[in-house]
Amino acid sequence: MSNISRRNFLRATALSGAALASSRFTVSILAEEAKGANDKISIAVIGVRGRGGNHIDGYLASKNCAITYLVDVDETVGKNCADKLEKRQGFRPKFVKDMRDILADESLDTVSIATPNHWHSLQAIWAMRAGKDVYAEKPVCQNLFEGRTLVAAVKKYQRICQVGTQCRSNQGIIEAIKFIHQGGIGEVKLARGLCYKRRKSIGQLGDYPIPEGVDFDLWSGPAIFTDPKVTRKQFHYDWHWQRLYGNGDSGNQGPHQTDIARWGLGLMRHPNKIITYGGRLGYQAERKNPDYIDAGDTPNTEVSILDYGDKTIIFETRGLETPALDNTKIGVIFYGSEGKLVQRSYTHSIAYDKEGKVIKEFKGGDDGNHYRNFISCVRSRKSEDLNAPVMDGYLSACMAILGNASYYVGEKNYQSVENIQKALQQVDQRDDNAATLARTVEHLKANKVDLEKYPLSLGPELIFDPEKEIFTNHDDANKELTRQWRDGYVCPSAEEV
Repeated sequence: MSNISRRNFLRATALSGAALASSRFTVSILAEEAKGANDKISIAVIGVRGRGGNHIDGYLASKNCAITYLVDVDETVGKNCADKLEKRQGFRPKFVKDMRDILADESLDTVSIATPNHWHSLQAIWAMRAGKDVYAEKPVCQNLFEGRTLVAAVKKYQRICQVGTQCRSNQGIIEAIKFIHQGGIGEVKLARGLCYKRRKSIGQLGDYPIPEGVDFDLWSGPAIFTDPKVTRKQFHYDWHWQRLYGNGDSGNQGPHQTDIARWGLGLMRHPNKIITYGGRLGYQAERKNPDYIDAGDTPNTEVSILDYGDKTIIFETRGLETPALDNTKIGVIFYGSEGKLVQRSYTHSIAYDKEGKVIKEFKGGDDGNHYRNFISCVRSRKSEDLNAPVMDGYLSACMAILGNASYYVGEKNYQSVENIQKALQQVDQRDDNAATLARTVEHLKANKVDLEKYPLSLGPELIFDPEKEIFTNHDDANKELTRQWRDGYVCPSAEEV
């Protein structure tokens, strides 16, 4: 097994990976049983920019971990990171550009994924087929198809898989959710997630060069290979706002808040109905150019209504300047029969009674808790002790995917505010739709958006079958639940994994 060639590994992955995974899985289990309590967990960090740096810090804080590999498609960035890490941990990790080159190493225990969204699931699936445990950043999937396969892979290969929704390890949030579950604000059937995060234009839509040192074919991975050219000025990070790679802020910042909202409402299932309105608005006024075309194609203003039958979650995305709601811009508001609870930050929440008086405050948090929880479960093999298991990560990621599906199929359905209001009156859920729409419109007008020239888009109300995981009333919307896979990067189905 240690001499398996990369070519043979790729062939096995593209076909089924079953025999390869089975033998690696057996070897890995034997290795885990032989590993002593004082042996260090060997970790590969995949993607070292941005969140990858946080992963490195988290593992270095533990004396039980050793970062043995760094993987990044940008050779300059990866080697520079290896130089710095060598000084910090006392030995140099091996740098490689392609994670498939490290999966045959039986001494490697875990893979920690901090790459762009379109890579998360496939890399995690490859790692688990090779017998590795996985920490995967949120959103754990960019589309529903690959997320479903990831969930199946965790079960089949009996791997430990933690999702990077670190609020689930922050004590202040844990205590706030417990307070809700114990009836602290009465019966709760409505939660509102907020991402009021100023995002300026990512630049004029154009034709820009690939940064020197970046393997763009490998960076693209399962996404369509664009020639190799990109249409955004800033290559790194701004991919979040292009739907080929990212999910917009509803799938970037959003999974933290949608995860908390779903957790607080006790929902372990998909919604039954989804409707979204929004647009990518305001950048013409920002640039003082009515013909300006921003390179992003995900909405910067978006309201998704997710109906679970007995409960409702609203998620609001605002990328333009906007005032806070209930003193929070990034958080969740839970509405109870006896009061409300407002998540003010990752570490701070406040509960109020019906008169607005503070009942209780909840504080405390540490990103490191999430990595320690993961490593503890890697050692114990008790997946039930994970704070953020894969099913929770999958359900929360799908909330953005389903909401975006309504927006994308209705993207050209431009409507007046009055028509949107009339349509929302037909939507059966628990929010005051008129008030939410009014606040959304008010913030657009405050940012000098001409809604007659640049109107909001209204998506259809989509009916979703939570068991079959398909839309039952819109074939085009189902196309938004998967992608066109590239040769060499094809994600297997849940049945094939």
